[in-house]
Amino acid sequence: MQEKNILITGGAGFIGSNFTHYWLKNHKDDNVIVLDALTYAGSLKNLDESKDNKKLNFIKGDICDYELIKKILTERQIDIIVHFAAESHVDRSITGPDEFIRSNITGTHNLLKASLEVWEKGDMQGKLFHHISTDEVYGSLKPDEPPFKETNQYRPNSPYSASKAAADHLVRAYNKTYNLPITVSNCSNNYGSYQFPEKLIPLMIINVLKGIALPVYGDGLNVRDWLYVEDHCLAIDLIIQKGKRGEFYNVGGCNEWKNIDIVKLICSLMDGIFDTDKQLRQIFPDSPMAKGKKAESLISYVKDRLGHDRRYAIDNSKIKNELGFEPLETFKTGIQKTVNWYIKKMSEGFYNI
Repeated sequence: MQEKNILITGGAGFIGSNFTHYWLKNHKDDNVIVLDALTYAGSLKNLDESKDNKKLNFIKGDICDYELIKKILTERQIDIIVHFAAESHVDRSITGPDEFIRSNITGTHNLLKASLEVWEKGDMQGKLFHHISTDEVYGSLKPDEPPFKETNQYRPNSPYSASKAAADHLVRAYNKTYNLPITVSNCSNNYGSYQFPEKLIPLMIINVLKGIALPVYGDGLNVRDWLYVEDHCLAIDLIIQKGKRGEFYNVGGCNEWKNIDIVKLICSLMDGIFDTDKQLRQIFPDSPMAKGKKAESLISYVKDRLGHDRRYAIDNSKIKNELGFEPLETFKTGIQKTVNWYIKKMSEGFYNI
C-alpha cells in the first residue's frame, strides 16, 4: 500500500485516541496527523501510548477554524480525513445545546468545505472523508421493534442527536452535490479505554472506586447496544479500505443490555477483583469493598433524563455481509478489560478527579 497522510479530528478524545493507536499499529507506513482542541474530554495523555511514534503529529486546533483546516489539508497533503471531533454527551446538549450546533454542524461543514476546496484542485482518486456518527440519529426503538437499519428514517430526540443528524445530511449532500468521496458510520454505544468519566460505564467504575453513589436514570431499563471501542476501530478500517464511496454503514456490537444490568455487572466484577486483591482495598479506601460492603450498595435511582430514548439497537448486517465485519469482543469480555483498565489507571492517578 502507498503511504497515506491521514487526518484524525478529535484524535485525543475517547474513540479518536483509540483509533489513532489502532491506525499507527496496523498501518505503519502512514503519517497520522491528530487535530484536537483539547476541550474537557480530550487529553494529550490519551496519546501517550504512541507519543514516541515518529509517524504521529499533533496539532492543537478547532474544527471551526476554517483557515487552519485548509492549511493542514494543503501543507500535510491529507489523503484521508477521519472525523471524530464532536460534542457527544446528551446531558450537556440538553443544558447547553449551542456548542453542539457550533461544533457538530458548523465544524463538520468547515471540514467538508475545506476538503472539497483543496482536493478539487488535484486528483480526488484515493481521497476520502469518513464521518463518524451515531445510532441516536434514528431515535428510539420500542421493545419489539427490529434494530435500526441504514434505511431507517432519522428521528433524533435530543439536541446532540439532532446536531449529528444534521452533520450526516451535510456529508451526504457534499457527496451527491459535489462528488466528494465520503463514507459514514453510525455506531452504537462505545465503551473501553480512554473514555471520559461522564459516560455510564467509566462513571460507574470510578464512582465505585471513590465510594460515590451510582446514579441510574429512571427505572434503569433503558436498553443500548454496546460496541467495544477496538471493534469500532476495526470496522472503520474496513470501511476506509473496502467501503463503497457515498455509503452509510451501521456498526453495532450485537450486545443489547439494560442500563441497570450493566451497572450490576460492573459491581459484581469489581467485588470479585477486590476480593482477591487486598492491595486495591488500601489504594481505594473509600470504596465499599474496602469497608466490607458490596459495590451494589451504592446504586441510586435518580430522576430520568429529559427525552430519554428507551432503546437503541443496530442491525449491522450490511457491514457484515459487504465488508466482513464481526465484533471480536462480547460485552462480558470487553467490560472485563474495561474495568481492569480503569482500576489500573485510577491507581496510577491517570484521572485526577
